[in-house]
Amino acid sequence: MHFTSYLKDQLAKGESLGFSDNMLAKAAKFVADHLAKHEEPRNREEKVLNELWLAADEDEKEALSRVLVKMVQSA
Repeated sequence: MHFTSYLKDQLAKGESLGFSDNMLAKAAKFVADHLAKHEEPRNREEKVLNELWLAADEDEKEALSRVLVKMVQSA
């Protein structure tokens, strides 16, 4: 899947710069906020992620960000 391979590449760049998992999750949250506000989902998977993101409160968004980082790191 293009989405996870792109995220994996971006996480690898962050890790090579010495970003902690917490910093990576904060960056993922920033990007997800931007995408939810400015981009239309292009497929079903992105639509589900978008709907989850829009329904989540701030604590849940932080948790989703950490899970997303963890998912991509283990892929």
